Amino acid sequence: MNPYSKYQQNQVLSASPEQILLMLFDGAIRFTRQAMLALEEDNIAGFGHGISKSMAIIAEFSNSLDHAIGGEIAENLDALYNFMIRELTQANLHKDIEKLRVVDKLLVDLRSTWGEAIMINKQEQIPVARTLSIPKAPYANSPSVPDGYVPLSVSR
Repeated sequence: MNPYSKYQQNQVLSASPEQILLMLFDGAIRFTRQAMLALEEDNIAGFGHGISKSMAIIAEFSNSLDHAIGGEIAENLDALYNFMIRELTQANLHKDIEKLRVVDKLLVDLRSTWGEAIMINKQEQIPVARTLSIPKAPYANSPSVPDGYVPLSVSR
């Protein structure tokens, strides 16, 4: 295994579920854009490869939805994922770059929305320092130390 592959594997194995979700969106966007570039360059093999990889990620998004817990949101996401798969299928059949652009925009918008939701969720979590009742260090009010800073020597 080359060093880059090993690095990627370690990155995935050490990532949180939220980070993995964003990585998958990044991958789907990257593969969709690779398909667009390949189509512009008349690289049919690259075009098909990009579409198939993007479709596989989107299909996994759809398969991982929990309709019992997600309710209407899961239904709406499922419909959106199915729409993207249909658009990718049509783009593949008709070599239609506009359909790829539609999917790319949807993926970028969804990734942005998930990223914002993850950030909001993190901000709403109780800071570790408050949970552990760690007294503030004398430098805690220093502008160079972020709020909620916990020294590494404190076990979590």
